[in-house]
This record gives sequence, structure tokens and C-alpha cells, in this order.
Amino acid sequence: MKIDKNALDQLFHEARTANGFLDQPVPESLLREAYALACLAPTSMNTQPTRYVFLTTPQAKERLKPALSPGNLDKTMAAPVTVIVATDTRFYEHMPQVWHGAGAKENFENNPTLATNTANRNGTLGGAYFILAARAVGLDVGPMSGFDIAKVNAEFFPDGRYATNFLINLGFADTSKEFARNPRLAFEQACTVL
Repeated sequence: MKIDKNALDQLFHEARTANGFLDQPVPESLLREAYALACLAPTSMNTQPTRYVFLTTPQAKERLKPALSPGNLDKTMAAPVTVIVATDTRFYEHMPQVWHGAGAKENFENNPTLATNTANRNGTLGGAYFILAARAVGLDVGPMSGFDIAKVNAEFFPDGRYATNFLINLGFADTSKEFARNPRLAFEQACTVL
């Protein structure tokens, strides 16, 4: 069943990358609600390698500040929440909990290349679903890759288990700071039907 126009507008047609946010806090209940949706994302063998670190205080944001590129600094420090979307490099330790078949943990544990590729691909997929989930619960999102990943990893994940993928600013958008939507490629430019 196709979702209705209002839902399509909220998730896609009217949604923009938030470039600024209103000074309005985001309750933890909305973060939990967004995660409850995002965790339903399909991942290969239900691996669920995505991890989310929600920076909600000025002190937490200060820890992130040295890693931000100049163009992302002010808007990130002003955003009510910044999410570090990370990947659990040892996601397979949870396989007995999340997968119905025996031996899945050992399958990844004994094949580092498979584990790394699975974590990277599915960790990104989880982050993308989180963007949609956040929009679905009424939040606006500003995903970013303009930062020093090594600095974020050193500050937040010094043991190396988690690896930063990208950042998302969350809150309620200040539409006066919104950019017009840039053009998208046509179906014929981006798609091939065989």
C-alpha cells in the first residue's frame, strides 16, 4: 500500500537538509521514537551494526568542536542535537541475539574482510534509515561529512570498537536558513532498466 501524500511530503518532497535550527529542545522521547523506527531497517543477516551517539549538551558539543570543518561549526554548535552515526566493528558479538541461525557470530568473527564490508555497508544503511525515521517523527535533519573522522574517533571511540561514519544535526529547522533544493538527476541519467 502506497503511503499518503502528506507522508511522502514529510519524508521526501518537502523535506530539506536543515542548515539551521530553532532554539527548541528535542526531547529524548523523540530520539527514542526515531531509533525505534530506524532499528527496523533491513540489514544483511539482521546485523544492525549502526550505533548512535546523541550529543545533547554544550559540554558534549565542545568535545566535537575541534573536529568540525569551518562551514559546519556554527550550525552544529547551535543544533539542539548532533548525532554521531557510527559502526560497531564487532557487531557480530550480538548475532546470537539478533539472528536465528547458529554460527553467524563465528562466520563474521573468522572472516575480517566480510565483517568489515558488512559493517560498513549496513552501518551506512542504518544511518540513512535514521534520517527517514527522524523526519517521520517530526524532526528536521542536517547530515554532514565535513569533519575530521580521526579526531571524532579519538575523542569518542578511543578503544576503536566503534568507527564514525557521518554526523547528523537534529532539531526543528529554521526555514529562513534553508537553501533551495538543488536539481536532481533524471531517471534516464541515473537509472538503467534491463
